Amino acid sequence: MTTSFVGRESELDAVKKALTRHRSVTLTGGGGVGKSRLALRVAEEVRGRYADGVWWVDLSHLYDDRLFTATVCDAVDLLDHNPRAPVEALCEWLTGRQVLLVFDCCERVLPACLLLVSELLAAAPGLTVIATSRQPIGVRDEQRIEVAPLSTDEDGNGDAVRLFHERCASAAPALSLDSPDTAEAVSAICRRLEGIPLALELACARLRENSLTEIAERLGSRLDTLVDDTVWPRRHRALRTAIGWSHELCSPLERLLWARLSVFRGPLETADARSVCAGGPLSADAIPRLLERLVDQSVLQQVGTRYRMLDTLCEYGAMWLAELGEEHALTRLHAAYFATMVGEAEAGWLSDRQVAWYARISASHADIRAALDHFIEADPDAAVEMAGRTGLFWPCCGHLHESRDYLERALALDSPKGPSRTRALWALGITLTLQGDHRTALRIGEECAVAARQDGTPQSELFAAHTLGLTHLMAGRPQAAYDVCDHALIAHGTSPPSGAPQLCCMVIRIFAHSALGRLAEAYEAAIALRRLSVRYGEHWARSYAFHQLAFIDLVQGRAHDAERHARAMLTSKHNLNDNLGIALALDLLTGANAMQGNGIAAARTSGTGNTFWRMLGHPNHGTPELSAVRDEWELQARKAVGDNAYDKAFHNALNDDAELGLALVMQGPLPS
Repeated sequence: MTTSFVGRESELDAVKKALTRHRSVTLTGGGGVGKSRLALRVAEEVRGRYADGVWWVDLSHLYDDRLFTATVCDAVDLLDHNPRAPVEALCEWLTGRQVLLVFDCCERVLPACLLLVSELLAAAPGLTVIATSRQPIGVRDEQRIEVAPLSTDEDGNGDAVRLFHERCASAAPALSLDSPDTAEAVSAICRRLEGIPLALELACARLRENSLTEIAERLGSRLDTLVDDTVWPRRHRALRTAIGWSHELCSPLERLLWARLSVFRGPLETADARSVCAGGPLSADAIPRLLERLVDQSVLQQVGTRYRMLDTLCEYGAMWLAELGEEHALTRLHAAYFATMVGEAEAGWLSDRQVAWYARISASHADIRAALDHFIEADPDAAVEMAGRTGLFWPCCGHLHESRDYLERALALDSPKGPSRTRALWALGITLTLQGDHRTALRIGEECAVAARQDGTPQSELFAAHTLGLTHLMAGRPQAAYDVCDHALIAHGTSPPSGAPQLCCMVIRIFAHSALGRLAEAYEAAIALRRLSVRYGEHWARSYAFHQLAFIDLVQGRAHDAERHARAMLTSKHNLNDNLGIALALDLLTGANAMQGNGIAAARTSGTGNTFWRMLGHPNHGTPELSAVRDEWELQARKAVGDNAYDKAFHNALNDDAELGLALVMQGPLPS
């Protein structure tokens, strides 16, 4: 569906003026009236007013408020590595910043919106909020602006007619709208659809197969049948008419696919639709063409290779899915499909498909959460198994609060002991460690070790050793970390490695060597791990091998080698979307630049690193083994270029968008 913008000049002015007087502005109106598009245009036009950026929070995929705050954290790239509540982390992140947050589609989570927005506005004086909702949020001093349908002037010159002309040029470019008859038909359609943008777009999509006169007559007769305002409120009647008419004009298989697609919570690939939606009269082979047809009819939007459905149309599809009696069956199919996907991703972790699997899991995040929600309610064993399999992905990609929430809920269920439960304990243990909750992590790690001994499998023993080793390492007990992982690798390791937990233990053992001052052993083991990783084509373990090579290079004065290895780590971590790893690599690269006398590069890299550490909830650099030399690096960089030049480069990078700053850093020499 096109994203161009027609009309709304008075509404634009009203919202922009309201933002100068109020810190909370809510755009209200019925579904499909254009609230989101207006909010997006306002955000684009006022971006310059907010020094620390404009952030879009999409709430359309939420059906309850349990993950509301975590969704807001994700939207602003706050990947908090602390056990504190997400609300506390958001308040701290916003304090001192001049930010505009846009909350889109608040109607399903209104109570949570009221609580969070009120708390954030109180904690952060520089915060301004725009919300879109079918009803006001209710925060103090909220300015409500009703978004009306587009104007439908009798003379045929209203904004609704302008929008219809523009969409017609895209849907049916050969159709001329210049004659008096066609102008009257367009005007009649716009009046009958009451100027609702989504309804007009759905009508325009029919121009490939119907004439203007046919559309006008069909809409007129159908609208006349909807006179019972107790069934559909009058303000929703025209939109329901357009959606219902579009639905009727779809083929039976298109209607069936529309209904079944409503089970998805986020954008989907063709393969997803084929696997979940096929069945009965709807064959998997027919689905790609049917997806294209639904795009042509503006029921679906296509972005690259993925498809998404607007929430209003998704609601309609879900209503029909329930009417068909397929709601529960499709929910089960959807959950089983994404559980299988997570299982395949875990099995493919130690391969050259690793990066692709991280991207796939990230893109399917909303649907994986929905699948876990279903299993937690309906199938405890499947919930424990699936939650544990997220351990290789969610903690790495910063979803720590969600990871902890799902794992704790799954492990609280009545499920049998065994490798699946042990894996879930491992995943919870590393999540807690990365949040800094070392005491709880140690308790969970010890529980995991007991479970592993009961399982009697090498994989379980290695999982348990890894979570205990990571906790010991992060808590400053490198000898204990070394002992537990070394013992597990000797007793249960294989050559070649049997899977992810073995490589995880190898990483911990290398870091423990280094922390204990055994740099020669650490360097040799890191080179061996890098070679092994390259052979498999994986990046996670390789990135940590590069970390240790760069760190030891710095300690031993090989600045050029340190830069090369730090850049290699940065590339791997960027490929995995691992922001903690990116922050660690930027710390190392800062030191390499400073030691080589490249003060501007050191300042820029340090500023970008600070941006990532703030995103992680650590406003001051978080690499403990570098704390002793960080000040020394800054002095070296300042000496090389002068205080003014250093400060300018540092603050420019600090205030840049994180991804932009990272892109500038990565423009340096490519790793060999």
